[in-house]
Amino acid sequence: MLAEFDFRILASVDASLNGLAFILICSGLIAIKRGKVELHKKLMLSAVGVSALFLVCYLTYHLNVAPVKFVHGGWLAAVYWPLLISHIVLAAVQVPLILRTVYLGLKDRRAQHKKWAKVTTPIWLYVSITGVIVYLMLYHL
Repeated sequence: MLAEFDFRILASVDASLNGLAFILICSGLIAIKRGKVELHKKLMLSAVGVSALFLVCYLTYHLNVAPVKFVHGGWLAAVYWPLLISHIVLAAVQVPLILRTVYLGLKDRRAQHKKWAKVTTPIWLYVSITGVIVYLMLYHL
C-alpha cells in the first residue's frame, strides 16, 4: 500500500500546514490582544498541533524522496539560499522555544509566558511563512 503512495505530495501538504500555522498564530495574537484568553489558548494549541503534524510529514517526505535541488542562479539564488538557511536554523531553534512557551501558558504563569512569547512568536511566524516561500521557490519557479 505505501509503495503506491506518492510521497512527493507531502511537500505541498507541508507548505499548506506551514501556511495554516501562520494563520492560526496570527489569529491567536489577535485573540489575546482582544482579551479572549480561551480562544487564544485554543488557537495556539491548534498551531502547535499543526506544526507537529508538519514535522511528521516533513520527516516522512525527506525519508522517502530524494532532495530537490534549487537550480536557479542570479538574484533568485541570492534570495533563496539566505532564506533557506535562516529558515532551517530558526526551525531548529523554535522547537524548544515553543515547548517552553506553551508549558508556561498551560501552567498559567502569564508573566513568564508573555516574556517567552515575545521571542517565540516572531520566530515561529518567520519559520512558518518562509516555509511557504521556500516551497514556492523550490517547486513552482
